[in-house]
Parts: sequence; structure tokens; C-alpha cells
Amino acid sequence: MPVFEYTAKNATTGQILKGSLDAPSRDEVVGHLRKNRMLLVSLREAPKEIKFTLPGAGRISTRDIVIFTRQFATMINSGLPLVQSLNILSAQTESAKLKDVCKGVVFDVEAGNTLADSLAKHPSAFPQLYVNMVAAGEAGGILDTILLRLATFLEKNDRLIRKVKSAMIYPAVIFTVAFGAVAVLLIFVIPVFRSMFESVHMELPLPTRIVIGLSDFLRSYWWLVIGVLGGGTFAFRKFNDTPSGKRKVDGALLAMPVLGDVLRKSAVSRFTRTLGTLVSSGVSILDGLEITAKTAGNTIIHDAIMESRSSIAGGDTIAAPLEKSGVFPPMVISMIAVGEQTGGLDEMLSKIADFYDDEVDVAVSGLLSLLEPIMILFLGVIVGGMIVAMYLPIFGMLQTVQ
Repeated sequence: MPVFEYTAKNATTGQILKGSLDAPSRDEVVGHLRKNRMLLVSLREAPKEIKFTLPGAGRISTRDIVIFTRQFATMINSGLPLVQSLNILSAQTESAKLKDVCKGVVFDVEAGNTLADSLAKHPSAFPQLYVNMVAAGEAGGILDTILLRLATFLEKNDRLIRKVKSAMIYPAVIFTVAFGAVAVLLIFVIPVFRSMFESVHMELPLPTRIVIGLSDFLRSYWWLVIGVLGGGTFAFRKFNDTPSGKRKVDGALLAMPVLGDVLRKSAVSRFTRTLGTLVSSGVSILDGLEITAKTAGNTIIHDAIMESRSSIAGGDTIAAPLEKSGVFPPMVISMIAVGEQTGGLDEMLSKIADFYDDEVDVAVSGLLSLLEPIMILFLGVIVGGMIVAMYLPIFGMLQTVQ
């Protein structure tokens, strides 16, 4: 956001004041000064400082927003004024990007905009769910309660995401290490054995010839291997960017034996907690379903939620389309149906979310315990098999000598 330096005269006392202000445009600065009964004398945009930042340094992380919301909720509940709370958060946050966002929100609030409208101008930091809950809190006069509820929701959602990511990181690291180890063996170690075998002119066993052939191919056509891997990754991303491709990939992930169970349970937990939080905060069920669908993270689940939204708009229930999708477990469908019938849908959704948070813990633990022996077996077969293949001729030589 640009910084404007201004000179203005107080309309009452005639005192000349100089200062600077972060604002989206010159018109915003002029409007701000007029609101404070000041007559503009001169205005110019301050020269920009040249800053060198590392890639990704200006990104606002989910963790930054979680901490910001909890601190914001605590200050508002303690009775601090809105603008003062935002100024404190702007001064103490470690994220430069979030600091600029806070300054922009303070400017818009002081200019007479609502907090929700001010936050909506920064979608990279505050998604639609965040803005809608704040708007509901302002409209109902319960902003302090809504912020506390929002902080709790973001903390639980962040914890859930980190659990699922931890389950993904472990196999990714193991496969990367295994690929690196195999590449080092094929490029640097196997050629040494090959030279030794060629010097004795002995017939090599089939496993040894296969490994040496792989080594020769990788050393001669390494550029082709890199090109195939890069092209395959690029093609997969392009395919995943298309609606039909994204749907097929998401469907395949949900159908996977163990990983699919983790993804399904985490999606159910995120869906029920998000919708329950929105409904209990005063957001309409139709808006809540639309927002929840956008945060589902899976096309199959997104489509099921949007179908339930269409069902509600037509006067039917939420549960029927969710059951038809085949994505949500029968227990979830039954509890949602009961919540609709009794008028306690938000409370029922919160209970489902709490239950599936625990289920995600169990599923992640089960996935990690299953992956450990599989990874060990994988490394043993690939790396160990290559080593054994290279030692087979040596064993043959020793038997011949004896």
C-alpha cells in the first residue's frame, strides 16, 4: 500500500500539520483529512524504498492469521477499542505483509467502513468465511463472541491440516532419500564395480547385468530421465487444473485404502466444523454451505455440498444429497438429519467435528505405523537388491578360487 505525505491545516485552529498516511489512493487520503476537519494544503506520494526480500517472505501464513485472530479476540473481549487493538496487532506482528494489511484495515475503519468490509479488501489474508463471520458478529452486536469462536475454529482447523500434512511428509521424505540413494549408486558406485568385472573378463549373472545396464542408461541419458520426470509433472499439473481431471484425481485419492480414509475423515471434520461455526454465528445456511464448499479442498466433496445447497434452496433437506454422494459416512448423515429435525443443526455439527478430530488422530497414527514397515521394505528391496546384485559375481569368483 502506498504511503502519502501531506500538509494540512486544522479548520478550527488554523494550525498547519504535516504527516504521512498509508492509503490505497489519493482520494482516500483527502476523504480521511476532510472527515477529521482538516484542509489539504499539499499531498504527494512518498518515494518507495528499495527492499530486497527472499522469495515467499511476503506471504501471510495460516499460522500468522491464527495468532492474529486469537490476540484480536482477546483484546476486543478485554474492552480495548477496535482501532487501538488493530494498531497494537500491526505493531507487534512479525509478518511484514500482515503489518501492511493491518494498517490498511485501520485506515478503512477510521474512514467509516465496517470491520467486515475492511477485511474483505484483503482476501489473501482474510477469506470469505472470516469476513462473513465478522459481518454476522457486527450485525448482531456480538463481535467479541464471534471473534473468540472464530479463533477457536481457526486453531482447530490449523491443527487438523498439520496432522494430515505430517502424514504426507513422511513417505515423501523416504521416497526422496531412496531415489537419491539409488541415483548415487547407479552413477558413482556401480561404474567402479563394472570396471572391476571387465578387467577379469567373467560372465556376469542376470541381476548384475540389469543393474549395470540401468547405470549405463542413467549416465548416458540422464537428460532424458529428467525430461520425462519434468514433463510428467507438468502434464499431471495441467490435467489436475482441469475440472474433469481434478475430479478424477480427488476421487482416486479418496478411494485409496489408507490415505483415502485419512483424507475423508479430515474433510468431514473440516466440513462439519466450518458449517457449524458459520450457522451458530448467524450466517444463513445457504451462505454457509457455499462458503463451506469452497473450503472443502476436494472436488467430490465440494460437489456434494453444493448439491445439498441446491436441495435446501428447493425446500428439501441437507442430508439427502450428502447421502447420495456416497462420500459421507452413514453416521454423519444420520446425525445431520437429526439436527435438522430438532433445530439443533449447529450443535450437532460441532459434535460430529469433535468426534472426527479424534478419528483423524487415530487414522494418521495408523497410516504412519503402516508406512514405516512398507518404507523399510522398499528401501531394503531396492537398495539392498542392487548391492546384492553387484556382489554376486564376487561370490562366484570366491567359489571358483576355492
